[in-house]
Amino acid sequence: MFREKQNIITVSKSIVKTLLVLTILFFLLNWLFPVPDKIEYSTIVTDNKGEVIHAFLTKDQQWRMKTELNEISPLLRKTILAKEDKYFYQHFGINPFSIIKSMIKNVVRMRRTSGASTISMQVARALEPKKRTYINKLIEMFRAMQLELKYSKDQILQIYLNLVPYGGNIQGVKSASTLYFKKNPDHLSLAEITALSIIPNRPSSLVIGKNNDLIIIERNKWLKKFAAEKVFSEKEIADALKEPLTATRGAAPFFIPHLAYKLKKSGSDIIKTNIQMNTQLKIEALVRDYSHSLVLKNIRNAAVIVIDNNTHKIIAYTGSANFRDTIDAGQVNGAAAIRQPGSTLKPLLYGLCIDQGLLTPKMVITDVPINYNGYAPENYDKQFNGYVTMEAALEHSLNIPAVKSLKALGKDNLIQKLALCHFQQIKKDQAKLGLSLILGGCGATLEELTGMYSLFANEGVFIKPSFTQSDTGNKKNTILSPASSFMINEILSKVNRPDFPLNWESTAHLPKIAWKTGTSYGRRDAWSIGYNKNYTVGIWVGNFSALGIPELSGANVATPLLFKIFNTIDYNNDAEWFHQPNDCDTRIVCSETGLLPDEHCQNLITDYFIPMVSPARKCDNMQEIAISADEKISYCKSCQPENGYKKKWFKIIAPEMQRYFDERHIVYEKIPPHNPNCEKIFKEGGPVVTSPLNGNEYLINKKSPDPLQLSCIVGGDVSKVYWYINNKFYKACDAKANQFFIPEEGPVKISCTDDKGRNRNIIIRVRYVNL
Repeated sequence: MFREKQNIITVSKSIVKTLLVLTILFFLLNWLFPVPDKIEYSTIVTDNKGEVIHAFLTKDQQWRMKTELNEISPLLRKTILAKEDKYFYQHFGINPFSIIKSMIKNVVRMRRTSGASTISMQVARALEPKKRTYINKLIEMFRAMQLELKYSKDQILQIYLNLVPYGGNIQGVKSASTLYFKKNPDHLSLAEITALSIIPNRPSSLVIGKNNDLIIIERNKWLKKFAAEKVFSEKEIADALKEPLTATRGAAPFFIPHLAYKLKKSGSDIIKTNIQMNTQLKIEALVRDYSHSLVLKNIRNAAVIVIDNNTHKIIAYTGSANFRDTIDAGQVNGAAAIRQPGSTLKPLLYGLCIDQGLLTPKMVITDVPINYNGYAPENYDKQFNGYVTMEAALEHSLNIPAVKSLKALGKDNLIQKLALCHFQQIKKDQAKLGLSLILGGCGATLEELTGMYSLFANEGVFIKPSFTQSDTGNKKNTILSPASSFMINEILSKVNRPDFPLNWESTAHLPKIAWKTGTSYGRRDAWSIGYNKNYTVGIWVGNFSALGIPELSGANVATPLLFKIFNTIDYNNDAEWFHQPNDCDTRIVCSETGLLPDEHCQNLITDYFIPMVSPARKCDNMQEIAISADEKISYCKSCQPENGYKKKWFKIIAPEMQRYFDERHIVYEKIPPHNPNCEKIFKEGGPVVTSPLNGNEYLINKKSPDPLQLSCIVGGDVSKVYWYINNKFYKACDAKANQFFIPEEGPVKISCTDDKGRNRNIIIRVRYVNL
């Protein structure tokens, strides 16, 4: 008895030692030969509902779409385990009982009739394919235990469902369900799951779409086996047996190609977008049809982005009229291409000027010729409009008031705000951008512009629009105040304005929107971006070849498409418009200046303003001036006589506006010339030389030298000026007349003296070259 106990103890110790050695050996081998579990999946793109809308082949040209754990439905799990591995959740990667049972069967029948591979072993074989030998079977078992050590049971099942072959280059249940049944795995029926489960054993003879009748026979055998084993209820089996199999292999989904290729660069296996396919398909059809209607004008492409203003998600994205159009470069992503933005940045500029206390909607700006160090902008129609309000300047998209406003605000302040709105190219080019920035002299994308416009619908707060569902928690940047945003919204929502499309047939059901158009230099890009409380829609129309088209304009080419889209996605919307915020108030101002009225202001209007921010100075449009009894001369305080004069109120007109009126023969009441006997030398108000420009270098052709123009701006009391070149008298002329001269090479001093003795000097440099 004692000996027997000793033997048992000895055997037990031997077993323990053996197990310990085997365990140590397993972990050593596991460390030396880690499981090769690196799997390349097909990149798939899904819509807001999780449906696959685009997919890419792997590098080895396989459709291997990743099935997520939440897509493994209880029905799918139950069916696969019932067929492949009933004790999957009980074993450690190897099922000893199945191995013994299989060995007995194979010995009795003298051939291999059944295997003993668990799901874990099948995963190991899929990860590391080898010939079927006993040695390789042992390696497969070792790999299966490695998988059990590294992953949970659910994860192993997930890997199995991702790698199981379904014929051809289709791997994984998601690829099969998408390409054969056009649905996600969690939507498959019992009959469909069973049909798919039998294909891996005979992938060449059981091909869905070719051998459907044979597949139904094999499927029904398994369904009856499930019934015999009471895996499913009789009704479930009966319904599955009656279900026809009409599936065929289809093409992989190929929607939103431009966005799909853009997002694929992230490297994710599954890219979950916020695209709403119903809206996306409607917009694609509109863009395709609208672009087709422009072909006769040689305008061939368009791009559209739609943002949901309530969620800040991009719900539609179209990069071109037709991705498959190789003639007109349909593969180019017009929504992400860097283009000249035209006038589309003006609303942000004026909003910033309002917040800085520089402007209010009714404040007056002069729209007359200007020149900033050689930069002389022009309006779209090459005309000047004199006095205009900020509101009118934005409505008419006037260029000169915009440049003046940017000069007052400072271009770096605007660029700083644009950088917060993720304008990458503008941020990159900040050092070399000038005042032309506001007229489109910069680079921007439709993505950036549409995102920026969405801030007007969000009380001036910019939240970067999210392309994917993982884009959460985007930082909020306050760009404008609620008050200035509201003022801009009111201006841009007016229908009676010049950029309303001439060929738009009806506005009966057009929802109320605010919008702004833009046309780039050379008429290469037409923009129209609109918004209301629900959506922000960005439109670009043009040619990817950058071909300029005379008929191309934001108003008449891009805006009709904008209206069509709003009519489609927000038809007859009666939602409330933006409410006037608490930080915005109204006041009475002088219509001639937009400032608080003085006692002499007679024409009064209502204007929005921001308390404690907007200008609070009173209108100084009128001034009382001492003049002679015959009203032929005026006096200053230094030369005003004791008697023999009278005082009269005059409207003060800046020299630039006097010149504007004189050139157009517009009658206005002029202040009489100043007293010629006045002995005071005026240090201020001297002539301003507008041409040539001080400090500039001028290159003149040696063979055919062109003269330089001499011009200046003077006060209203000046009638004559005197020009001097290098301290030598050159010519006397009318104050508003232009003169010309051919300069000598080298530094040239130019002096201009008015008839009141006020003088201005500039120095330029002249160089003669062979041109």
